[in-house]
Amino acid sequence: MAKLHFNYSTMNAGKSTILLQASYNYNERGMQTYLLTARLDTRAGQGRIRSRIGIEAAADTYGPADDLFARIAARLDEGPIACVFVDEAQFLTPAQVWQLARAVDDLHVPVMAYGLRVDFRGELFPGSAALLALADEMREVRTICHCGRKATMVVRRDAEGRAFREGPQVEIGGNERYESLCRLHYREAVGDR
Repeated sequence: MAKLHFNYSTMNAGKSTILLQASYNYNERGMQTYLLTARLDTRAGQGRIRSRIGIEAAADTYGPADDLFARIAARLDEGPIACVFVDEAQFLTPAQVWQLARAVDDLHVPVMAYGLRVDFRGELFPGSAALLALADEMREVRTICHCGRKATMVVRRDAEGRAFREGPQVEIGGNERYESLCRLHYREAVGDR
C-alpha cells in the first residue's frame, strides 16, 4: 500500500543523503524512482540534489505553480516508478502537499518527502505544516547541537555571526548562513534568555 512519508529535521541532519541513498537502493534493484527538488534552491545547480557528503543526482524541479499530481501522472505514463522522492519539501505549497497525497491515493505510488520542519524564527513552513497534517508516516531525522543535545531549531546568521530574529522566511543558504541548535542555544543566540 502506497503512503505519503514526511522525513523532517533541521539543517545538516542528512536528509538529502538519506533521500539519495533510498533512491539508489530502488535503482540498484532495477526499480525506477522520480526525484523532485525545489526550483528556487540552486546551491547544487539547477535540477540537482546534492548531499553535503558529496553524493548527488539529477532531479526535476518544482515551483509553487506546478501541479505535482499531473507531473507524477505524466511521469507514470512514461513507465512505472517505484517511489517519488521530494527534496526541500518545506517549499511545497499546501495545495501541492494535497496533490502528493492524491498521487499516493489515486496513482498508488509512494511519496517520500524530505524537508525542514521550522524556519529560523521557529515557525512552521507552510509545506511542512501540511505534511505534518497529511502524511501517513513521519520520521524525525536527528542532528545535534554543538552542546550534544538534539538540535530542533535553526538560526540564520549575518556575515558577522549575529542571529536574525526577523526577515523573509525563505533565504537559500548553507553552513555559511544557518546553524542547527537545541532550543536552549537557539534562545541564547536570538537573545531570548
